[in-house]
Amino acid sequence: MNREDTAELAGSAGLGAWVAFTVLTMVVVGRSGSPLWLDDGFLTWAVGHRPEVAVAVARGVTHTGTGVVPWVLAAVAGVVAGRTARRRLLAAALSLACLGLGQALRYGVMELVHRPRPPHGDWATHASGWAFPSGHTTTAALTAGILIVALTLRAPRGGTALRIAVGCWGLLVGLTRGFLGVHWLTDVMGGWLFAAGWLGACLCAAAHLLPASFLTRPTDPAARPTQDHAPQDPGGRGRSGPA
Repeated sequence: MNREDTAELAGSAGLGAWVAFTVLTMVVVGRSGSPLWLDDGFLTWAVGHRPEVAVAVARGVTHTGTGVVPWVLAAVAGVVAGRTARRRLLAAALSLACLGLGQALRYGVMELVHRPRPPHGDWATHASGWAFPSGHTTTAALTAGILIVALTLRAPRGGTALRIAVGCWGLLVGLTRGFLGVHWLTDVMGGWLFAAGWLGACLCAAAHLLPASFLTRPTDPAARPTQDHAPQDPGGRGRSGPA
C-alpha cells in the first residue's frame, strides 16, 4: 500500500471514528451524564458475576492500561517500526508524541464533559477523575493501535497472531473498566472511538509528512524481476546470425 492509499484509509477511518465519538459525546452531554441504554444492564451483570479469581485477573489486566506500561510499549513500537538506528529513534519519538498528545486531548474532553462515574458501592478497584471517555481504555487502545501499525510496517505479511493478541489486549483493558464498575460501558465505547479517531489522524499526518521510504519496505535487489532477453552478440551489431 502506497502512502496515498495509507493516508486515505487512515483519514477515512479516523473521520468515521470522530463522527461516532462526537455523536456519543453529544448524547452523554444531553443526558447530563446519566447512564445510557446499555450502561445499567452491563453494570448490573458485572456486579452479579464477580468471582474472586475474575476480579483479580481483571485488576491485573486493567493496571496495564496506565502508568509506565503503555509508554514502554509505545517506545518499543518505534524500535520495531524503524529499520535503522536513526529511524528507530524518530519512530519512537513519534509514537510517544502520538500517545502523549492523545492523552492531553482526552483529558481535556473529560474535563469538558464532566460525566460522573457509576455509584462507588459498585467499584471493585480504585479510580479517580471524570468518567467519559475512559482513560485506561483510551490509553490501551491507542497503544495497541500504535503497536499494530509498527508490526504491520515491519512484517506486512506476517505476525498476524501477534497483532490479534495486541488488539485483544487493547479491547480487554477497556472491558475490565466496566467489569470492575468504575466506568459505564459507554465510557469504554467512547475511549475506543477516541483512540481510533486520534490514531487515524496521526497516521494520516505521518503518511503525508514522512518520507515514502519510511512507510514502505525497501526493495530487495535480489527480488527484482530479471529481463528475459537473449544476450546480444557484440560483434553482430544487432544482426541475426545465419540460420
